[in-house]
Amino acid sequence: MENDIFQRYEIKFMLDSRQRAVVEQAFAEHMLPDPHGESTICNVYYDTPDYRLVRQSLEKPVYKEKLRMRSYGRANANSEVFLELKKKYDGVVYKRRISLKEHEAAAYMAGWAPLPEDSQIGREIEYFRRFYRALRPAVYLCYDRSAYFSKEDPELRATFDKNICWRKTAMQLTAAPGGEHLLLPRHSLFEVKTAGTIPLWLVEVLDAAEIRQASFSKYGEAYKTICERADKERQGVTCA
Repeated sequence: MENDIFQRYEIKFMLDSRQRAVVEQAFAEHMLPDPHGESTICNVYYDTPDYRLVRQSLEKPVYKEKLRMRSYGRANANSEVFLELKKKYDGVVYKRRISLKEHEAAAYMAGWAPLPEDSQIGREIEYFRRFYRALRPAVYLCYDRSAYFSKEDPELRATFDKNICWRKTAMQLTAAPGGEHLLLPRHSLFEVKTAGTIPLWLVEVLDAAEIRQASFSKYGEAYKTICERADKERQGVTCA
């Protein structure tokens, strides 16, 4: 079981196909494709039965947190997956994750078995799970990601996510990716991940292409759709 810790700013932008082409053209001079940069990322987000975590997040508090299980591509029972505890405080994102096999992660989150190894991050995830209680799969999300890293700054990374899909059925990483789309056709969510500020060359590219910062949460947008449908069907789901 491996452990990873990330601390950084994550700045989001919504791009149409023309704007994405402009940014990727500028990348040729400053960025390199990640060796594992073209991938389909699959996630299962965990929440309480009343969606407490995502409701709190949408209120835009100074501090928020969430827990998800992630795989790169469709998993099988023996695939490596990640349990990720993601926190955001005052604009800084802290991501702590452990890697384990899919069947181990699924059994742990279902309450059937403990984590296979003891670690500091594992104990933090266990505390989170016990604190919120009754956590269960809330939404499955997948998307196609292209990832890049900077030639000059090892702390600077950037990703483009397209074909962002969500669903409330088959919420396992072993299920085939797919679902309902969250973005308009030919649009991508662009994220800059940095320990400091956005470099000047990229600021100039974004400004020239009239690209503005956007507030967009994949899980949050899926939840809003769930609420809209529940309101229409009078199912009594509590919505923010």
